Amino acid sequence: MGTPARRTGLGLVILGALCWGMGGTVAQKLMQQYAIDLNWLVTTRLCLAGILLLSIQFFVKDRSQIWKIWKNGKTAMQLMVFGLLGMLTVQYTYLASIKHGNSAVATLLQYLAPVMIIVYLAIKERKLLSRQDMITALLAVSGCFLLLSNGSVTQLSVPTPAIVWGVLSGIALAFYTIYAVPLLEQYDSLVIVGWAMLIGGSALAWFHPPWKINLAGLQSEAYLYLVFVIVFGTMIAFWFYIESLQSLSPKETSLLGTLEPLAAVLTTVFWLKEPFGVFQWAGTACIIGMILLLALYQRTNDG
Repeated sequence: MGTPARRTGLGLVILGALCWGMGGTVAQKLMQQYAIDLNWLVTTRLCLAGILLLSIQFFVKDRSQIWKIWKNGKTAMQLMVFGLLGMLTVQYTYLASIKHGNSAVATLLQYLAPVMIIVYLAIKERKLLSRQDMITALLAVSGCFLLLSNGSVTQLSVPTPAIVWGVLSGIALAFYTIYAVPLLEQYDSLVIVGWAMLIGGSALAWFHPPWKINLAGLQSEAYLYLVFVIVFGTMIAFWFYIESLQSLSPKETSLLGTLEPLAAVLTTVFWLKEPFGVFQWAGTACIIGMILLLALYQRTNDG
């Protein structure tokens, strides 16, 4: 296990990934069982989590960065684009996929983002895919087919809207990942993501004000689920993930991050009792295998 700092890092990334995966499943329960509005949930989740992350930055880290980022016109514009086209889009499409399908499928489809990035970079740099890339893509395509069709060549086992939103979520995550790099090289990640969440949530609030909803009729357990989605499934998940990078390499963190889709699948199947066929389990294994392969391959390249 190594040093105490390393053990702490391992604990943080494992807890962060589990919270992320379970957060999607709890959001599914809120939308499908308690009829919580998708727009309201996205707005509230982003705004509150953004405020919490910026508060952590203010009290724990370098508070001067919170406002410094707005003093440069270029970075301010990049942050606005990231908040609207990156953060808001990836959160909305992900939760929309969950609403129309389930957390397991939505999370696994979102994890196609690494393959999308590989293909995009190959086209951009006019390079052929390596053997490693081909294997990764094959696992992704095979996993998707099995997951969405449960082995049938004539019909899908997942609602079409869930698939469309899930693929859009993967595309949004790919953009989110690539576009954030220049910003993350200049400012703390809590500042970037905290502001991006607040920007995205505030933009959606113009069209769907979070205060225009009647929660009085909700059962007490629904409020607990809301707290979990906002605090644990969003703020704590991201904070722990970032903190783990203080004592672990990025590749180790990404490797353990594969617990997220696994947690989403297990909680969806065993807690929400969603039907999951044998071929869908095989598809899940293919996609998680793809993620592990990418993480291990990059870790080897980085020495």
